Amino acid sequence: MEPLELVDTETQPAPSDRKLNATVAITVALLATFMGICKVKDDNINQSMQQAQANRVDHWAFYQARNVREEVAKATVVQLKLAAAGRSGAEQANYQDAIKQYEALAQEQGRKKAESRVDAENDQKTYDAANFRDDQFDLSDALLAIAISLLAVTALTQLWALYFVGLVPTAFGVLMGLSGLAGWAIHPSALIALLS
Repeated sequence: MEPLELVDTETQPAPSDRKLNATVAITVALLATFMGICKVKDDNINQSMQQAQANRVDHWAFYQARNVREEVAKATVVQLKLAAAGRSGAEQANYQDAIKQYEALAQEQGRKKAESRVDAENDQKTYDAANFRDDQFDLSDALLAIAISLLAVTALTQLWALYFVGLVPTAFGVLMGLSGLAGWAIHPSALIALLS
């Protein structure tokens, strides 16, 4: 046998190696595609979280403003009642009209304040629901990144056993991604708390 023939046969991968490499390549391509789809949905969820957070801050600011207006109106009512004491009948009527206006203003601000509080609490619920799904996508992303790393090592080592080890984080990563996409209530809270 000539030396060139030896080199050619030694550099050619065995059929089982080619099959493993093809399997790894297909798996990585599928995972990358799935990760891309999850990334789009995760980005949309992040945008909705940011909007809910901004709305929550705005609604609490409105709540505080309404609270100040209500307190000022109540204080004005007290001042007007004290000023009305001992006034003549015509002046009393003018004071009573002003008192009624400020009492109505205080009630209106109290009602609007309560509405702002409800809106802010609803914004927090919206944020929390989106954050639940965001956690699913984050965990999916991390698990699939680990799986792709294991698959890269598999391609280098040509060990089928390592390929099957890489399928474990793949399965959980795909499960978490599908949970985020479909809105399933699968959420490993203990693991998320550990990573947060």
